[in-house]
Amino acid sequence: MLALRPNCEWCGKDLPPDATDARICSYECTYCAHCVETVLHNVCATCGGGLVPRPIRPKRAWRDGLQLGLRHHPASRDRVASRWTAEEVAALSDRLKDMPPAAR
Repeated sequence: MLALRPNCEWCGKDLPPDATDARICSYECTYCAHCVETVLHNVCATCGGGLVPRPIRPKRAWRDGLQLGLRHHPASRDRVASRWTAEEVAALSDRLKDMPPAAR
């Protein structure tokens, strides 16, 4: 199950579990839509993969008897920051931004 990281790893913006502007890669690196569009150019700073909208976990279980939703599976509180410099991110993004994620 997704950890639902609480912040953009580039700018630090809070991204609560119901954030519609949260984006993730297949490794769950998490960024806000603004950084994905203006800094990363849809290239994950770590793996080079594409970024997609992060699913929103329901607040409650909608089926009786199942332990689902944020009540039973809360979002992570561990904030994560990118370890890459702006120069390293720009170099990777420039190299991969014109290549479709499926071809990377």
